[in-house]
Amino acid sequence: MSRLSQTQKIANWLMENPNQKFTAREIAQAIIKRYPEDYQEKRLNDRFVSEQDFIQQIVAEIGAQKDQIIKKNKKIRWQDKPKPRVYWFDDTRTMGLVNSLVADDLADIEYEADKQQQVKQAQLTEHDLYPLLIRYLASELKLYSMRIDEKRSSNRYGMNANKWLHPDIVAMEPIAETWDQLVRTCVLKGDGQSVRLWSFEVKRSMTRANVREYFFQAVSNSTWANEGYLVCTSIAGDGTEDELRMLSALHGIGVIVLNTKDLSESEILIPARAKTDIDWQTVNRLVVENGDMKEFVDLVSNYYETGRLRVKDWNK
Repeated sequence: MSRLSQTQKIANWLMENPNQKFTAREIAQAIIKRYPEDYQEKRLNDRFVSEQDFIQQIVAEIGAQKDQIIKKNKKIRWQDKPKPRVYWFDDTRTMGLVNSLVADDLADIEYEADKQQQVKQAQLTEHDLYPLLIRYLASELKLYSMRIDEKRSSNRYGMNANKWLHPDIVAMEPIAETWDQLVRTCVLKGDGQSVRLWSFEVKRSMTRANVREYFFQAVSNSTWANEGYLVCTSIAGDGTEDELRMLSALHGIGVIVLNTKDLSESEILIPARAKTDIDWQTVNRLVVENGDMKEFVDLVSNYYETGRLRVKDWNK
């Protein structure tokens, strides 16, 4: 029987498997397997009807011990979004190297494949996320999207004149698409709303250190739309989500957590505060400066006039 506390067992396991993310359940199963004698007496408790009941108890304990776990080593990290929470030992010096403590496991093909997938996910750039977000918006939210490339802007007023002007993705929601033609005509003639515009700023990961900078970038380039969102693949660190909720309540920008492994599992963590009116003055500024935005507004204008959508023009 070892003399290690459960938090030390967990810390040791994470350090032996650097740069790999584990759920509480995976950690629980690993430490029970490694230290069976330490858990033998506890397992005999009558309230654990099955092995799964016992593992679930250890999972709950790991969740409650989060703060003690990360205090064991300053390189231990955790991340809440996307769910479930994961823990890892951040040792970038050993990324891609074989740790001698897990040499025996390298014969396991599934282990190696999973490790490679984790490395691949960690290497995704913001540009890699754009097509994934566009697919998510099309499949889950039924939006017609376009990428706005800031390189297509004029920059006529100098290097930083357009700083934080451009969103990464813009989208149209044709809310009248399935309406009867008579209703659509009434809406058009009566100055009703048949289209809603969305705007998205994309970041890889949000932490307490960068959350305000990223959020106000989204405020700057996305508040012109009916709905504006800050999109990321993860939210890490104490207080980061609370800070996002406070900022969203003040400024109305929503937050989407994009699950790159399974887009259907992506989550609108904080819904945007929808606005009735579009800030057309800002839209005009974007159109004047950027060719992609001009193309987007041209397609929106065409839909307003004809009510027809050509799928090949969108989601690119």
